[in-house]
Amino acid sequence: MAVICLTSAGGSPGVTTTAVGLAFCWPRPVLLVEADPTGGSGILAGFLKGTAPYDGGLVEIALSPLSTADALREVIRPLSPHVTLVAGTRTHGQAAALRDVWEPLTAALADLEKSGQDVIVDAGRLGLVGSPAPLLDTADATLLLTRTNLPSISATRSWAETARHPASGWRHPGLLLVDEGRPYRDTEVSKVLGVPVVADLPDDPVAAAVYHRGAKPPRHFDTGPYVRGLQAAAQSIQAHVARGRFALVEEATR
Repeated sequence: MAVICLTSAGGSPGVTTTAVGLAFCWPRPVLLVEADPTGGSGILAGFLKGTAPYDGGLVEIALSPLSTADALREVIRPLSPHVTLVAGTRTHGQAAALRDVWEPLTAALADLEKSGQDVIVDAGRLGLVGSPAPLLDTADATLLLTRTNLPSISATRSWAETARHPASGWRHPGLLLVDEGRPYRDTEVSKVLGVPVVADLPDDPVAAAVYHRGAKPPRHFDTGPYVRGLQAAAQSIQAHVARGRFALVEEATR
């Protein structure tokens, strides 16, 4: 169906945790790509609690003599029957080496749709060396995660301006709010940032820890508000992608 990128301007809204949670609540097979240039895989060390060694990821794609599509298949590892992973860099210094891999990887990821897979990209924080700009620019949906307090909104504002710029912005930007209504509502945040709110998630550190650091699921986790929020967010993101594609078709036929 789509390539979805998650990113943030600052304030630690939980991009990696949200990416993992969405992947496990996604209704279709999904590939999770850890493109955060910070280094030191947050998924291997966090969600998997360091129990799985780094045995290939984005760096190996960049260094491989194979085509990007073939190299991608070599480094995909299973996380569950319907979730797979491409691990990120081991150190932040490796991020610069990925500069020439983002463009061909963008095409390779888009081709996965033909095999019935969606892609969720953890792009980490904006503005860092090695940030996957081509993925952010061409994804079917690129979502800025932010909390709804004033410092978070302020940090997000300038990036929101870039995201919606018609010449250099993202193809289909949106907001994913964490802890909506505390203190500002979705309509207020959207008005200030000029970007539509696609979905929101509750602030639930205990439930989020399952995806953040592999914590034991609390009681009634699967039916609790956090998982329900992720499931609703997945549906909203899919609808956002569908609207964007419809708009592109309409524009092309004018």
